[in-house]
Amino acid sequence: MKHISTLALAATTFIGAEAITLQKRVNAPPKVVEYEIERKHVSNPLKRDQIRRRANTISETLDNEQTLYFANASLGTPAQYFRLQIDTGSSDLWVNVANSAECENPQNECAISGTYSANSSSTYEYVNSLFNISYVDGSGSAGDYATDVFRIGGATLENQQFGIGYTSSTAQGVMGIGYPTNEAILQYVRTPYVNVPEHMMQAGLINTNAYSLWLNDLDASTGSVLFGGVNTEKYTGQLQTLPILQEEGIYAEFIIALTGVGYNGQDNSIASNLNTAALLDSGSSLMYLPNQVAEDIYKMTGAKYSQEYGAAFIDCNMRYNDSTIDFTFSSPTIRVSMSELVLVMGYQGRNPICILGIAPADGTTPVLGDTFLRSAYVVYDITNNEISLAQTNFNSTTNNIMEITNSSIPDATGVASAVSSVAQQTTGGGRLGGFPTGSVTSSGLGAIVTPGPKGLGALAAVGAAALFAL
Repeated sequence: MKHISTLALAATTFIGAEAITLQKRVNAPPKVVEYEIERKHVSNPLKRDQIRRRANTISETLDNEQTLYFANASLGTPAQYFRLQIDTGSSDLWVNVANSAECENPQNECAISGTYSANSSSTYEYVNSLFNISYVDGSGSAGDYATDVFRIGGATLENQQFGIGYTSSTAQGVMGIGYPTNEAILQYVRTPYVNVPEHMMQAGLINTNAYSLWLNDLDASTGSVLFGGVNTEKYTGQLQTLPILQEEGIYAEFIIALTGVGYNGQDNSIASNLNTAALLDSGSSLMYLPNQVAEDIYKMTGAKYSQEYGAAFIDCNMRYNDSTIDFTFSSPTIRVSMSELVLVMGYQGRNPICILGIAPADGTTPVLGDTFLRSAYVVYDITNNEISLAQTNFNSTTNNIMEITNSSIPDATGVASAVSSVAQQTTGGGRLGGFPTGSVTSSGLGAIVTPGPKGLGALAAVGAAALFAL
């Protein structure tokens, strides 16, 4: 049975954080690693959100709204090629093998994602057999940790540790880019290994363990991840810097304080002084908000929540409504348009059936997934435990890349008196990665358990008799 725990509430504030510096290199290319991420349609994001949750741990992983975000990479000598999911909510790089039960299924997509053969790489080295990721429904992936040459975005990392999924329930390999303290191996050992972002810093490819994420809008085919830098053409206004919240004294996930929610430019009109922890997770399909906040949004947008299916159905024409849901974090406010929130889930005949990309958190830590993140330009500063936010600049085709260094950030400001500690009761849930027994205990932060859908083979439009297959 999962327990309920509480993050300590301290009346502390965050004043003028200035840990990141953006620096334009003179007569030299920026010291950054950039690669495009591609979108792929997912027919049932609700199903994926439920399956990809670790039992007895904290957050969710691996899927993005109607899409998955991929980057091209390779492992081994000679190179073996992969299309890896990019996930800020987990921290392990892992891939499948061709002869796993999942990949032997002719209907899977392992051939598209790529599979790894240790015997085919002259630079493969075995580490241990502690790679083991399990999910709430009993599925997961297990196998070995190994090291090999890893290449992505023009960068080469020698002896990069990664997991090999000899048994797996998913066809897609994953590149988790979160805190090392969120690695799956910490279920068994007390010391994390050097994951991909940290390895880039140690190898001198970037100045500091920080990166920016630009997903672009729902209709765009690509976005980008920029390690060690910020692209000032991809956002509007100014970046504002907030503290990442600790979980029981540990920095493990990208959790910040959500202080208010508004509607259509009326900041905090739905909820003010909310002061709740919120997890920024590119591996989550939807947003999961406090139940009352979600209910109020449903009323304002005409959405109808189905307890049976764990989804809020909405008139598809709301995609063309120009209203916004507005999220405030002490000072910065990110406005999310209805066009980014209304998701087509299937069709009844020629008529689309849509859901709103917001679900109730049911007492667990709210999660701001890709229905939020596409509208925000986010800088994840792991070295200094900070997040910088700005409104995204959709479909920008120009670039102005600046390096991140370790002092103040010229075109970003620290948020004075930002909320830096909140109280949040949570129940158990899941994520990729765990904590070592006896060292740091999991509070279940970030776990989102949505009701249903039963069978996961179909969704029902509320108030209609039609079902559509996913």
